[in-house]
Amino acid sequence: MFRNNYDNDAITFSPQGRIFQIEYASEAVKQGSVTVGLCSKTHVVLVALKRNAEDLSSYQKKIISVDTHLGLSLAGLASDARVLSNFMKRQALASKMTYGRPIPVERIVDQIGDRAQANTQNYSNRPYGVGLLVAGVDNTGPHLFEFQPSGMTQEMVACAIGARSQMARTYLERNLDAFAGCGRDELVTHGLKALKESLNQDKELTIENASVGVVGVSKTESGKSKLEAFRLYDGEEMAPLLERALAGEGVKAQGGEEAQVESMDTS
Repeated sequence: MFRNNYDNDAITFSPQGRIFQIEYASEAVKQGSVTVGLCSKTHVVLVALKRNAEDLSSYQKKIISVDTHLGLSLAGLASDARVLSNFMKRQALASKMTYGRPIPVERIVDQIGDRAQANTQNYSNRPYGVGLLVAGVDNTGPHLFEFQPSGMTQEMVACAIGARSQMARTYLERNLDAFAGCGRDELVTHGLKALKESLNQDKELTIENASVGVVGVSKTESGKSKLEAFRLYDGEEMAPLLERALAGEGVKAQGGEEAQVESMDTS
């Protein structure tokens, strides 16, 4: 199972300067189901493809709400994502109790990056086998960050991670210039279309295997910015989003029936 004598822990460099356990953790991210993130001037959207281990099991949760202004999607080991998301929830709560304000998005991403990088300095720890897309809004506007098992974090305009994510990235690169001016619904449509690009030919997006998370800001009548709290769309709530994004492509709801068109709830 081991590649060589340099992959027994996460603190030993190979003669080529590589840490093999970091590479193994990154491979776990590549084996996870794909998730896509997009950011405009007003909103951030996370779109994820859910998997079920077998026909008798439920679909795995892929998008997690951290705070009213913050959420994440994952690719890789869900158990590691749960550890990191619980840490982020504690940090978000501590910021509100100590400073009376939501934690800035970049700060909390830096904190999980430091936590992951510290695992490469301790013999008894291992890297987190999960990649995250973190979406949030703070005083500086909407933000989308990518987190990697090595502890590296970077802000993105659009990103896709997980298995077969290259096709989704190709779609994002092709439409990159359009994202900045997109509204909420347009951004969700682009995200679902990018997600569909990564599917095998024998699969399609349904209300069971797709989920969407949205957070953003809107203008009030007085011209002030108002937070649109992070909201997760799942199950039957996905039907109008899929119908709008993939109109004319035979989007099916549960049981094979045609999904009914409804207006998107923007509350």
